[in-house]
Amino acid sequence: KKILYGLDDIAEDNVIIIVEGECDKLAMEQMGFRNCVSVPDGAPSKVSGSVPAPEVDKKYSYIWNCRGHLDNAARILIGTDSDGPGQALGEELARRLGKERCWAIKWPEGCKDANDTLLKHGAEAVKEAVNSPEAYPIRGLFNFNMFHDEILSYYGLKDVDERRGISTGWKAMDNYYRVVPGELTVVTGVPNSGKSEWIDALLYNIASENGWCFALCSMEKKVREHARQLLEKYANKPFFDAPYAKGQKRMTQEELEQGLQWLSERFFLIRHEDEMLPNVDWILDVSRAAVMRYGIRGLVIDPYNELDHQRPFSMSETEYVSQMLTKIKKFAQHYDCHVWFVAHPKQLQNWKGEAPDLYDISGSAHFVNKADNGIVIHRTRDTSRPDLMRAAQIYVRKVRNKAAGTIGECTLYYDRKSGRYLDEDEDEGEDVCLAMLMRMPEAWG
Repeated sequence: KKILYGLDDIAEDNVIIIVEGECDKLAMEQMGFRNCVSVPDGAPSKVSGSVPAPEVDKKYSYIWNCRGHLDNAARILIGTDSDGPGQALGEELARRLGKERCWAIKWPEGCKDANDTLLKHGAEAVKEAVNSPEAYPIRGLFNFNMFHDEILSYYGLKDVDERRGISTGWKAMDNYYRVVPGELTVVTGVPNSGKSEWIDALLYNIASENGWCFALCSMEKKVREHARQLLEKYANKPFFDAPYAKGQKRMTQEELEQGLQWLSERFFLIRHEDEMLPNVDWILDVSRAAVMRYGIRGLVIDPYNELDHQRPFSMSETEYVSQMLTKIKKFAQHYDCHVWFVAHPKQLQNWKGEAPDLYDISGSAHFVNKADNGIVIHRTRDTSRPDLMRAAQIYVRKVRNKAAGTIGECTLYYDRKSGRYLDEDEDEGEDVCLAMLMRMPEAWG
């Protein structure tokens, strides 16, 4: 039966060397490496599709016949030839011996094997190659040096927007939160607090300033209503002549057509075409297509409770939410795409108008634990104070990436005419005048 040449030389060693030919084995012995064996057969032309069972693995039967010696080795250095067949042989050996304990010896440039290295460069070159092998790659296992160029590039970033993500378009907000590609932001707030409108305003800012494109999966909005909200932000004018316009002229049809063209180039809708609710897997499949076709950089899923959440009977909602968010994060990281996920809080007991917490989100604490960022949008319900109703409190409750932001809060002001959010309250003067007029009769009396 076939066995490795020089098998007795590795009987007591936990570190062994495997080379491709007898001349290489002798060259290694000359250098003092007696813990070396050689394969008895030549190298294959290419790597095979899969490793067959030992009883039918005739080509490499010598490996199975020598397992008693090989199984004791904690570290195996494979020094096959540097040509194509030699590298294929090394891969086949490592697959059978276990890549977790295999290292590849890299011969100097222009040298085929151990004997060739000895003849061309001498003993020290052979020793240097043997003493500095490279680990065989294991699928899913890396070290930081494998990402050396990416890390060096990150270190060399000059622009603050590149390092910290891109601006939200609001100075007050940028102190706490910036948009970093590849991250997941969970947004919550009580109903009618302006979560969806705030996200639309954020996307408008980013599209205007940075040219990003987005996919929108907004199940609670009709297409025409969503278009109206985005068009108002683009034109900075109301869509209708309605009370919320406060006398400002609506956008012209020319402005509408211009805005619609702008929207069509930057926002793409994900909508289920039948009556069934979409599930996360379907949304992510369509989003992948949107990345490839349109180059989207952002995805909005709004809201969680409008998705199809069928799950196995044995799976809890907590387990389901964990797996769902893992899928979304993998999508974001793989496609360098920022994802905003809107989730409503559970029904709050004895609620007195205060802002909810991220842990109030209905479904699972994983919404907080797995998100890169967590934001709460909140507005007062006091209809007697229109100035306070315009003020949206933005609570940044979680920021995983300290280079992009920090926990804190800021105030933005909602402009009903355009649907934009502003750093300063442009309607504050109106409220002062209104208050003065309301007090005039008392003064006259």
